[in-house]
Amino acid sequence: MRTIEVRLINRSGLHARPAVRFVQLAMKLTSSIMICKESSCVNAKNVLKVLSPGIDYGDLIIIKTDGSDEDEALKHLLDPIQNVLPGEDR
Repeated sequence: MRTIEVRLINRSGLHARPAVRFVQLAMKLTSSIMICKESSCVNAKNVLKVLSPGIDYGDLIIIKTDGSDEDEALKHLLDPIQNVLPGEDR
């Protein structure tokens, strides 16, 4: 199991488009993936669950991966939470 703590720097938070992009990337991976805000951890392969904690700009989150591609998973999943999509403000 791999765990990383990261502060969300995408000003959109993990809402709508960034959340969908995050889940789409998570679903391509074989590892189980959880995303946690405070004491709430949810399955990162379900967009409704990813939206439920209300992860906003500046929030500290934890991403947990467990499986054969857990290192790759962490690398790819950081992109939608640390970068801005075209047409969004930073």
